[in-house]
Amino acid sequence: MTGRIDSDQTLRVSACLSLTGRFARFGAQALKALQAWQSFDEKTELIIEDDESSPQVVERVLPGLARRCDVLLGPYSTQLVRTASRIAAAENVIMWNHGGSGDDIQASMPGHVISILTPTSRYSDPFVRHLKANYPPARLLVNSGKGAFGRQVADGAIRSAEQAKIDSLRASKDKNVNWPPVSSSAWDLFTAGTFEDDVELIRDIQRRPEKPRVVCAVAAGVREFVDEVEDAEGIYGVGQWFPGINHPPELGPNEADFLSAYSARFGSDPDYPAAQAAAGAVIAAHCVRQAGSTAPDAVWRVAATLTTDTFFGAFKIDPSTGAQLGHRGALVRWAAGTLSAV
Repeated sequence: MTGRIDSDQTLRVSACLSLTGRFARFGAQALKALQAWQSFDEKTELIIEDDESSPQVVERVLPGLARRCDVLLGPYSTQLVRTASRIAAAENVIMWNHGGSGDDIQASMPGHVISILTPTSRYSDPFVRHLKANYPPARLLVNSGKGAFGRQVADGAIRSAEQAKIDSLRASKDKNVNWPPVSSSAWDLFTAGTFEDDVELIRDIQRRPEKPRVVCAVAAGVREFVDEVEDAEGIYGVGQWFPGINHPPELGPNEADFLSAYSARFGSDPDYPAAQAAAGAVIAAHCVRQAGSTAPDAVWRVAATLTTDTFFGAFKIDPSTGAQLGHRGALVRWAAGTLSAV
């Protein structure tokens, strides 16, 4: 829906979120984050639909949401955002992508999709830099999970390792009967699958005698990881955000206030899927209000020239594609049952 926005007008903010299905653990956090954010921006109304972690459900419910809101937030997961991006273009609206980091979707719909996330190709960068700076040379085995997300993260890890002059090998456990395909005595592992696939791989590794020296898993970047594996000690994780790593923000609530509001209301601490949803809402509401309109061209012009940050981190997009340029991911590590920034 497009039209003029007055400064005192209540914004209708809508999103498809996975409240059931395979992405529910992340969609539920995103919903809680938006509810916590709303306590800082009371001139907003939330309209949420459960996409059931299904592209088919996104196809069915997102067009209606797009037609009755002022701000459209995307779903969680690269797979669902890919579907939602096509719908946003067809409906001639802007969708704020807080849940899909795939390089292809970030640049797929210029004028209609604005991303706040570090693209998948840069996910591994903080781990590879840390590995190079803190450990003696060893081969890095890069495991890619099913789907485009895992492939793109793994491709980026191989490129990052090459740039750092780290010997690397691309392999998938699903395609190797004799896994891991590593002959040297010292080897490291970076794995980029779904949460469930990474957990299964780590469990398998922990049962084997030929263990890697250093392990980093995308799944280890969220707190639920420790409940799924026998021993998380020393495992690195990568993600979009972690508390305490960013400067005080220019836009939206500061980190301490957001964390306090979230934990007071829900009795738990948020992971990066929550932080990125709240940041998406902060940036989107700001741009719509600055534009004074929900017209895609007007909002895009504001976003394309905006360089700022939220408690989630930096925001700056490629003005021609909408892909995120400014944000940087976080490297974390499990120690004594606690997840800490590295």
